[in-house]
Amino acid sequence: MMNDLVDDCELCEAARFTHWYHEDDVCWVADCEACSTPMVVWKSHGTRPSDEDLQWMLTCLEEAGTQRFGKGTGSIDRTMRQVPEHFHAHWRDPNWLSRRWTERPSTYSGVGGERSLLK
Repeated sequence: MMNDLVDDCELCEAARFTHWYHEDDVCWVADCEACSTPMVVWKSHGTRPSDEDLQWMLTCLEEAGTQRFGKGTGSIDRTMRQVPEHFHAHWRDPNWLSRRWTERPSTYSGVGGERSLLK
């Protein structure tokens, strides 16, 4: 069951300005604006998805990470640093920490479309 969305939560807002890899009724996966790596976000506001939803979200995240960086090049980080009240997780490649300073951000081109960078 979906929880109510929260007006002042940036993850509930789900603004589409970076590349989106996936979206369905459970979650969306897009490049994180802070670290430029794939991030999965539960469409329900809260921190405790069902086991089934959690497994699905982590599978979607791993698929996006593999698409972006290649198979076996990263891992899932479930620490919710900046928005601890809304479940999300990141795909961390070996260069994730420096990526936001070394790579131009991606831009939204539709869900599952070709990933492109800001000029």
